[in-house]
Amino acid sequence: MAEPTSQAPDGMLSAAASPPPGVVCRADGAGLVVVVLSGAWTRAVPRPALEGVLAALRQAGPRRVGFCDAGVTAWDSTLLALLLGVHRAVLGMGLEVDTSGLRPGLQTLVRLATAVPERAPRAEAPSVGGLVPRLGHAAIAHGAAALDLIDFVGACCLGLLRAARGQARYRRVDLMVLLQACGPSALGIVALIGFLMGLILAFVGAVQLRLFGAEIYVADLVGIGIVREMGAIMAGVVMAGRSGAAFAAQIGTMQVNDEVDALRTMGLDPVEFLVVPRLLAMTLMMPVLCLFADVMGVLGGGVVGVGLMGINLTQYWNETVKAVGLNDLAVGLFMSLVFGVLVALAGCRRGLQCGRSSADVGQAATSAVVTGIVWIVVATAVITVLCDAIGI
Repeated sequence: MAEPTSQAPDGMLSAAASPPPGVVCRADGAGLVVVVLSGAWTRAVPRPALEGVLAALRQAGPRRVGFCDAGVTAWDSTLLALLLGVHRAVLGMGLEVDTSGLRPGLQTLVRLATAVPERAPRAEAPSVGGLVPRLGHAAIAHGAAALDLIDFVGACCLGLLRAARGQARYRRVDLMVLLQACGPSALGIVALIGFLMGLILAFVGAVQLRLFGAEIYVADLVGIGIVREMGAIMAGVVMAGRSGAAFAAQIGTMQVNDEVDALRTMGLDPVEFLVVPRLLAMTLMMPVLCLFADVMGVLGGGVVGVGLMGINLTQYWNETVKAVGLNDLAVGLFMSLVFGVLVALAGCRRGLQCGRSSADVGQAATSAVVTGIVWIVVATAVITVLCDAIGI
């Protein structure tokens, strides 16, 4: 912290006309060594090195060190830097320091600069050697993460129950904004991905079915694939990268700004106030997005079937209606509902786990996307196996 060049009120010389800075270490014979400062301590003139002053102090062998700045004609932050360097070095030697010989302004600055000790470098955790200790530490860490996840899911379930009874404390306007963000605002990207997905499925299937003269079954392939599986999966992946990351970034930023702690201080549950409206918005909007993706996927398959393969539009439509049943539609909508819950949980959980720096916000958003997509893939496999087991 630089301080403007000081001058005494009784006609003292300016910094430019003052003698150069000097330092003398004087011993009084009782173990006290006084560091006598003189001259103009400014950036414009060369200054004695700190190492030379410390060497003179060590040679004197003091028990106490004091300061005297009666001969200083002008000074700025360079004098303060020297004083702090000597002060820290003397304390490191285990000696006493007396700053009463300094003028009041310098005493105040030294006291403020030394009020909080320097932060010691964080010691790195000792590496755990051996395969068995590493496996043990990994198991403990994953077990703690699993318990934390169970606790979070339980808190979300309690919040949803209170919301169903109309007792949840969150702003209804927030829910409306989140419904807009998770629904209509996402229709464009969901429509594009659904259309391209249907087009790709139709084109890949057409190449093989053309070998057998069964081009009409492109409608079956696209209809069942999109309505039963791919529509929900692609909508879920898009929302994981779009809204899941947004949830993590929003709540993570609130964590960095201590807004989450402020909610707790005011007696508001962060899960109820922040997570429940996002969970409701994503759960309600995902089936709608899935239906829209299904329609656009079937339309994309129709572009290939009708436009490139010469299938009659009526034949394509009738084959699609005959191939796709209510069971397929129900499975797709159920999967989208599950994906909405998983994406919202992943985004909000990573946001609440965010650290206190801006870098942690980016890591939370990235982790939310990865976690959401992994959960979607796992849930797809589980639901597919269960549907096959019960014959749906």
